[in-house]
Amino acid sequence: MIMGRMRKLFLTVLLIPGLFLSSGVPVRAEEELSKEELSKEELYAVSACLLDGDSGRVLYGKDCDLPLAMASTTKIMTCIVALEQGDMGMVVTASKRASQQPKVHLGVQEGQQFILEDLMYSLMLESHNDAAVMVAEGVSGTVEDFVDLMNSKAEEIGCENTHFVTPNGLDESDENGDHHTTAADLARIMRYCLYQSEKSEQFLAITGTSSYSFWDIDKTQVYNCTNHNALLTMLDGVISGKTGFTSKAGYCYVGALEKDGKRLIVSLLACGWPNNRNYKWQDARKLLNYGLANYEYRNVLDYNWYANPVEVIDGQYNGILGESKSVVSLVSPVQDQKRELLLLLKEGEQPELSYELPEVLKAPVEKGDPVGKITYSLGNEILMEYPVYAAYDVNKIDYAWCLSQVTSRFLVKSR
Repeated sequence: MIMGRMRKLFLTVLLIPGLFLSSGVPVRAEEELSKEELSKEELYAVSACLLDGDSGRVLYGKDCDLPLAMASTTKIMTCIVALEQGDMGMVVTASKRASQQPKVHLGVQEGQQFILEDLMYSLMLESHNDAAVMVAEGVSGTVEDFVDLMNSKAEEIGCENTHFVTPNGLDESDENGDHHTTAADLARIMRYCLYQSEKSEQFLAITGTSSYSFWDIDKTQVYNCTNHNALLTMLDGVISGKTGFTSKAGYCYVGALEKDGKRLIVSLLACGWPNNRNYKWQDARKLLNYGLANYEYRNVLDYNWYANPVEVIDGQYNGILGESKSVVSLVSPVQDQKRELLLLLKEGEQPELSYELPEVLKAPVEKGDPVGKITYSLGNEILMEYPVYAAYDVNKIDYAWCLSQVTSRFLVKSR
């Protein structure tokens, strides 16, 4: 287990102060929140996304479906796949391929051995490219097999335009195209890592760690890692994140914040090139503060929903009581006043309700049969769907029912 072995683990509250002083970015808890609309021109990033971590809804996007290189933000997928598929206690041996990876790297030598758990911190805190290759080869045997797992996971998560070629984010291509993602997909991957994976707790433990030290197996050298996600101390509530840079991708970032009951995820692609490495922090703060200021949870469930009873063809009915046809009432969980549908919405936003209900049903009908649905949506995005059920049984007309009707009517007339 991630925290099960004795390692020299520093869970310091602050990162090295000099890191921020030298960057020229002031360390502050939060900026003044504004309820004004955030224009695309205010952001440096070519592509940006603000995602609701609970629902997965895109709250704000700037060309967020544009496919772009994502550099080392790739490593959030490498991390979660390794956590889900690998044994954190296993020994990993550095291959020649791993030892030849370019900076930023741990500087491993071919044949050098490490515990996989330690390499996860090297991967996520310092963004070491050779650690990514060692993780991939340790878990799957080859980089190519591991990348297949990354692409399968992206498809499972629901990424719409993502393709992995490397586990470290270096710019490469294969027969299926360039290594790329979109800001929306990158935010979806982070949401999965933090809130949907069975290894979310371990992912958060690694990415929220300020510093970490470890040895190789032979204890020939100690390695020190410091978290480069400066937003952890720039903005109150930030819990995780990953930076990235290549000459093609520019500066990239993906991170998450939890505050005031909200879970917000921000992703930025192509957010400046040297010497503008701090653009990503400015954009991230703007987006996250925009989300905090402009979105609130509201319960939008319509408890007063009602539908007229639906005719049931060939269904039994109580003809002697004056009924001339069979009908069944409809019910839905939306009528349960103990239930809530809490959505993160801006002022003035109101979900639209649409209904798929039958005009007629055919007997037999059983109580609890799903016969339709109620959909809550905003724009083209479906937020929630609720089933509509038959409220009771309706049996099909048969010989016994016909006989009972004749007998009952004869008895009524005989009186």
